[in-house]
Amino acid sequence: MTDLSPAAQAVLTAFGKHPLHSDHITNNLIHGALPAAIEALVDEVICKVLTLCPDFDEYAQGYLAANVNYRSELLAIAAELRGDTTQENN
Repeated sequence: MTDLSPAAQAVLTAFGKHPLHSDHITNNLIHGALPAAIEALVDEVICKVLTLCPDFDEYAQGYLAANVNYRSELLAIAAELRGDTTQENN
């Protein structure tokens, strides 16, 4: 495999932290590895957009608001997959 970008490596590392070789591979995948990968994607993509987005005009503010919503929705999916029904949207 070729070298991965730091962002792709972060997602793969988050996914790989959860064992998939036990008796409950599906449970580990759905409730551990997949939510971790989604959260890493949020960190690598959405959070970077939020820090780079200027907030000086109406267009940029709308763009920022949309990305905040995407982040919340993705984190809610990860929490649901993990089985965490208490987590509020961030």
